[in-house]
Amino acid sequence: MISPLDSCRRTLQGHLTSYLSLILLAVFCMSPHIGRTSNRIRRATAAETEKAGADKTNKPRPNVLFIAVDDLNDWITPLGGHPQAKTPNLDRLAARGVVFTRAYCSAPACNPSRASLMTGRRPSTSGVYHNPLPWRLAMPNAVTISQHFMANGYAVGGAGKIFHGAFPDRASWQEYFRQPGDPKPKKLPVNGLPKTRHFDWGPVDVPDKKMGDAKVVNWAIEYLGRKHTKPFFLACGIYRPHLPWFVPNKYFAPHPEEDIELPVVKKGDLEDIPEAGRKMAKPQGDHRRVTQSGNWKKAVQGYLASIAFADAQIGRLLDALEKSDHAKDTIIVLWGDHGWHLGEKRHWRKFALWEEATRVPLLFVAPGVTKEKTRSGRTVSLLDLYPTLTELCDLPTNEKVEGRSIVPLLRSPDAEWNRPVVTTHGRGNHAVRSERWRYIRYADGSEELYDHDKDPNEWSNLAEKTTDEVAKAKAELAKWLPKKNVPTSPGAKQRKRK
Repeated sequence: MISPLDSCRRTLQGHLTSYLSLILLAVFCMSPHIGRTSNRIRRATAAETEKAGADKTNKPRPNVLFIAVDDLNDWITPLGGHPQAKTPNLDRLAARGVVFTRAYCSAPACNPSRASLMTGRRPSTSGVYHNPLPWRLAMPNAVTISQHFMANGYAVGGAGKIFHGAFPDRASWQEYFRQPGDPKPKKLPVNGLPKTRHFDWGPVDVPDKKMGDAKVVNWAIEYLGRKHTKPFFLACGIYRPHLPWFVPNKYFAPHPEEDIELPVVKKGDLEDIPEAGRKMAKPQGDHRRVTQSGNWKKAVQGYLASIAFADAQIGRLLDALEKSDHAKDTIIVLWGDHGWHLGEKRHWRKFALWEEATRVPLLFVAPGVTKEKTRSGRTVSLLDLYPTLTELCDLPTNEKVEGRSIVPLLRSPDAEWNRPVVTTHGRGNHAVRSERWRYIRYADGSEELYDHDKDPNEWSNLAEKTTDEVAKAKAELAKWLPKKNVPTSPGAKQRKRK
């Protein structure tokens, strides 16, 4: 066997000519400590790395309770949209964290709004502009927020309406409880309007437990009561106040029809609106039928009753979380998918680019991050929820996501923030909302501009004014318009042919 010293001599004689090299190599070969020291360093570094990784892995990640409320506009107490709204459970949730008073949807319709929020992609990027489109055909490789949490070690469950009803996306859930049906009044339509489909309202003589939303919340409560071995992402979708506004009578009783306050509507409000906007409003449709039939107060009553019912179900869910083992380590986020018109601009439903159709409730409670009873007036988008939740839970970033984390605003609600929100309804039709202005540009190039400092009801379209202030506002807001507007996904045409 050749000794280490002989090996060193052969190596030196064959390959080195420099005296200095001879000396250095000899020292290296004859010293028994250097290799050992090097090994100790490597072992120490590996141990430190392993310990750091273990510390990060063992650091408990928070749970997420992700509450969606369908068709809920700003008629809730925390946002002050209607003086007769009764939302005590939303009030107590708001008191625990941050209320965003200028939160807006990516699209004023269920399917494109929810698909955008859940995938983090704008409608103008995906081509998902309207309700009939199977969004997964447009984005076959998109990783939804629930899939992202699942891939990073979370238990993921969902119940009720999270995606648009026709497209629940089973791949996004490990467990999923689909929205059950609701009881209906015996005689339809209750409001007497012919060919209404679900554009109807009135009380039903049943207890809460018979309602679909109550069953959805029951499932979510059972999920919260389990012993979980890893953090969870639980999504709970409340269907009301989506049409029809059929809820138990006890929610109608506090809102007698004779006392109902109607939205304030300016006479001739559509006169300064371009043709593209008037087509969205459709004043000769729902608004004419509702007002001519004497149903306006009854409709507002039905919407307020449905909000109160939804609030009661949210209260049950919050109670269950507070009684569970997860109360102190669960992030709560509650959002509405878009707003709703009840006669403003002679328009009903969503499907428009004005404030009533695009402003949404957004409430956040993040233990250790948010402070109680805080409000932020910064403009934020539902598109921002994906990156916000991944940051709060210390998950890797999904590079495809187009929103921006609002964690800085959760920590400091008045932090500097210069990021208007874009809402899209149909290809090429966009609204850009800053803290002061709403700018609308339709696909035909026509425009609207409203100064919310002076005109919170959006009654005076300034787009045709030739002042420097108007020109500057339009130019600044236009910079935020999407640079691309992809065609509507072919999936919409495929679905229509079926």
